[in-house]
Amino acid sequence: MNPKVDAFFAKISKWEEELSLLRHIALGCGLTEELKWGKPCYAVEGRNVVFLCGFKEYCVMAFFKGALLADQQALLVQAGEHTQAMRQLRFTGAEQIKANEAIIKAYVQEAIKAEKEGREVVLKKPEETELPSELVEILSADPALKAAFEALTPGRRRGYCLHVAGAKQVQTRYARIDKCRSRILEGKGLDDR
Repeated sequence: MNPKVDAFFAKISKWEEELSLLRHIALGCGLTEELKWGKPCYAVEGRNVVFLCGFKEYCVMAFFKGALLADQQALLVQAGEHTQAMRQLRFTGAEQIKANEAIIKAYVQEAIKAEKEGREVVLKKPEETELPSELVEILSADPALKAAFEALTPGRRRGYCLHVAGAKQVQTRYARIDKCRSRILEGKGLDDR
């Protein structure tokens, strides 16, 4: 047990029992414990395998390369629609963890094996992101904006695509494109300063 992680557990009040149980499972599987990003993180041979985190409605054991796991019990959850590698086991109570301890250990062991074998998740490349139709329309009508957009890095283009596509209403998509126009022309990404 790492003293820094002990300090993390001393501060939390919500999910304390559940995260403590998950901590003991991870340590029992032979993982080393560190505090990374302010959360308990467990590694094998210096490579991250899982981390623990509490949210409002549930706590999780998150697998860095969860997409590689067979998930025979169909318990892994993709955190967000754009999450590629990470998968989570979500829990709402200590009894749920106690009842599924053997299954949780099996998932951790499979993740350790994948890490030791050096397996990697094949990530979707940023340039594979589909352009929203509204953005295609605006870029087609504005050659200067199109040239500036195409000059951006793939990650910056992806950021704009996700930002525009995230709007539910068409008028909001057009408004987002309009607000981003000057940043694109300056060669900046959505979050660049």
